[in-house]
Amino acid sequence: MTTSSIRLALALAATLALASAAFAAPPTKTGKTDKGSVLTDAKGMSLYTFDKDMDGKSACNGPCATNWPALKAEASDAAGDGYTVITRDDGSKQWAHKGKPLYTFAKDTKPGDITGDGFLNGAWHLAMP
Repeated sequence: MTTSSIRLALALAATLALASAAFAAPPTKTGKTDKGSVLTDAKGMSLYTFDKDMDGKSACNGPCATNWPALKAEASDAAGDGYTVITRDDGSKQWAHKGKPLYTFAKDTKPGDITGDGFLNGAWHLAMP
């Protein structure tokens, strides 16, 4: 393989990688609740943020994560449009929006439920678009 062939192959690979990242769907949707529009997961379940999280770092692990499951991401997921992928303490990946890790709430049973909003003396909030 010649140097120019290698360069062409690398350029094509980079172009394809950028194109697929540019057209990747955001990891959330927008849903309607009694409190207005909120971010939801693919199933329409409300998403939340936690005041104790630091920018890009989840403070909700262990038993907390049982009640507040992380919005899981894959290592291959591409960040963009205000979304990033963070690494949790257990090594798994989680989506964050504007630096804030995203969670569902185990006690929400159907799309539109917002029972976690204000939980733990107001530390949990609905994630807004």
